[in-house]
Amino acid sequence: MALDQFVSALDSMLQEACASLLEVQSSEALEQLRVKYTGAKSGALKSVQKMLGSIDVKDKPAAGKKFNEVRDSIEAALADASQRLGGGSSKPVSGVSFDPTLPGLRPRLGTIHPITQTLEHLKEIMGRLGFNVTEGPEIEDQWHNFVALNIPEDHPARDPLDNFYLATAKSALPRSSGSNQVPEACLLRSQTSTVQIRVMETQPLPLRIISLGRVYRPDAPDATHFPMFHQMEGLWVDRNVTMAQLKSVLRLFATSYLGGDVSIRFRPSFFPFTEPSVEVDYWWNGQWVEFGGAGMVDPNVFHSVGIDPEAWSGFAFGLGVERLCMRRFGITDIRDLYRSDVRFLSQFAT
Repeated sequence: MALDQFVSALDSMLQEACASLLEVQSSEALEQLRVKYTGAKSGALKSVQKMLGSIDVKDKPAAGKKFNEVRDSIEAALADASQRLGGGSSKPVSGVSFDPTLPGLRPRLGTIHPITQTLEHLKEIMGRLGFNVTEGPEIEDQWHNFVALNIPEDHPARDPLDNFYLATAKSALPRSSGSNQVPEACLLRSQTSTVQIRVMETQPLPLRIISLGRVYRPDAPDATHFPMFHQMEGLWVDRNVTMAQLKSVLRLFATSYLGGDVSIRFRPSFFPFTEPSVEVDYWWNGQWVEFGGAGMVDPNVFHSVGIDPEAWSGFAFGLGVERLCMRRFGITDIRDLYRSDVRFLSQFAT
């Protein structure tokens, strides 16, 4: 092939490519042109390059130089077209691709779950009443979950059908007297009262603490029950603590969280770890709803942690966080809190 024919073919291809790339209006069309001219297998440049073999030896340097110039020009035109289209936008463009006068896209911000809101609010209220926040493990041994709380081995609360025992988690009793004590099965704690035992074992008196966290019981889910829920445990141990102080604290808490017009009542009850014991209800939707249990710490509980019940007294209470949350936000089904429905939860954004 003569050199002038080779150069003419390159010039014609360059003119056609530049004209096409100036008019391209979408990334799809740009990609088709890229394959047409620079494709590795059947592109126009690849076809012209094969003609170099038929050029006379003395003309090959000039032919090669011309080929490289045309190739670089087509690649530059491709880059310009890509930049003009905004880096590959599939929509036709005319003029600039960014309009600063258009409103921006508002980012979607998450919201705090109503249970978390309630936990933080409870901490704030009880902090103003002088209670410090403590924590404890959710996987407990039977000493802290039952024995130290004066719950005997034959008590229904220790039934395997009423607890989540963990077959693979075992722990020796912290207060076992013999070195050959057989490790016992642990369980997911069924109450936050376990924390008061751990605190009384390790911290000096007097004590005024609360603990908030998850507890687990194999309850069938319904409008007011769920197998996992939250409790707020409170404990006050000092000299000459009375039942009147317990009732005052719970009334102050109820009016602070549920409003000054809330009606609450105390009903006599029984818990192995308090004596006397009461259950606390609030009035809502035409009925009394239980939201916790309380009472004076039983002397047997004090004995189990090495505290003299003749010198010290105290009260404890455990309140259901979900029921307090439902009362405050007007939620009638506890299962709505755990369905992960963003449409429902977004109503309670703070």
